[in-house]
Amino acid sequence: MSTVEVESGALGGAATRASGGIHPLVDALAERIRASWQTLPGLAPLPIDPELEAISGSLDGEALFIRNELRQCRGLRKLHLETARLGAGLQILHCVLFPDPRFDLPVFGADIVAGPAGVSAAIVDLSPVTGSLPAGISTALANRHPRRYQQERELPGWGSIFSPHVRFVRPVTPEEEASFIAEVGEFLAVLSDALRSSEAQAVDAPATVDRWNGQLRYCKQQKQNDKTRRVLEKAFNREWADRYIEELLFDDPPAL
Repeated sequence: MSTVEVESGALGGAATRASGGIHPLVDALAERIRASWQTLPGLAPLPIDPELEAISGSLDGEALFIRNELRQCRGLRKLHLETARLGAGLQILHCVLFPDPRFDLPVFGADIVAGPAGVSAAIVDLSPVTGSLPAGISTALANRHPRRYQQERELPGWGSIFSPHVRFVRPVTPEEEASFIAEVGEFLAVLSDALRSSEAQAVDAPATVDRWNGQLRYCKQQKQNDKTRRVLEKAFNREWADRYIEELLFDDPPAL
């Protein structure tokens, strides 16, 4: 489930209002992300437990469906796209691209929470795994054309993992939704360019170890979002929720 803000009450409330079809922003952004993956070097499937690939459950009497897609490529140990839908209402997109610690790359993350009343939250970032982003990535993000939204969102309390370039907004018009899709595309392009020019360092290099520890901290910080855990526990059970979060959403980087 999304790491932005998901509460069981919000889920239930959204699902009680009639809605038709997939929200266009969720569908369009998923396709944009999938298309960007096809340009990455050495793209390959990443095995996933069939029990976690396509999931069905229920929450507050509404059917809950979750689909997970996993890939890997040179420089990125895991590409994860999750799409979820509750009843005819709430829809969620959650995407995280975790770098191979041998490469000096940030974590890409994008989330959307949408319902019949529109998109309540949309976030995208390239988050540093050490103290700051690589200089080239930071410069490329800073040089992008600024995009304006009517409603900026405040980061959650655990949001210290994000970079100064994070965008957390509530798009309120089709134009703002299109702008957010374009912005996500820009973040992905910056990461792709950095990936292609990056060279792997030795597994035991001090910088590799620092990045491994930084990615471990990123995952631990994300796991502090209790809202996601509570929703999963309510829809399934505590043991399943723990497994989903620990093994799929924010699994620790493999030992060096």
